[in-house]
Amino acid sequence: MYAIAIIRYRRPLDEVLKVVDEHRAYLKRLLDQGTLLASGPFDPRHGGALLLRVPDEAVVATLDQIRDSDPFTQKGVAQYELLPWAPVLGKEELDKVFSRPA
Repeated sequence: MYAIAIIRYRRPLDEVLKVVDEHRAYLKRLLDQGTLLASGPFDPRHGGALLLRVPDEAVVATLDQIRDSDPFTQKGVAQYELLPWAPVLGKEELDKVFSRPA
């Protein structure tokens, strides 16, 4: 299953930037595992979004773990909104592009 995580900053940008390297290192690990498919900040920079692939049988637990393990969450600079997502139009194309197993 796919999921979208909306990340909203809770602290001023200068405080968020102090944690950004740890956050990106964490996201790189998720990318290497095949869980994170894409990520990036919003413009203007008030947060960002993650496109994720998570196992169907453990969607909620996996998303909670992703949120709780992020340095942004642990240091209190951002909050997550987690949205399991079942694409309809374009799903086959997404599956082809992101063919690594979850």
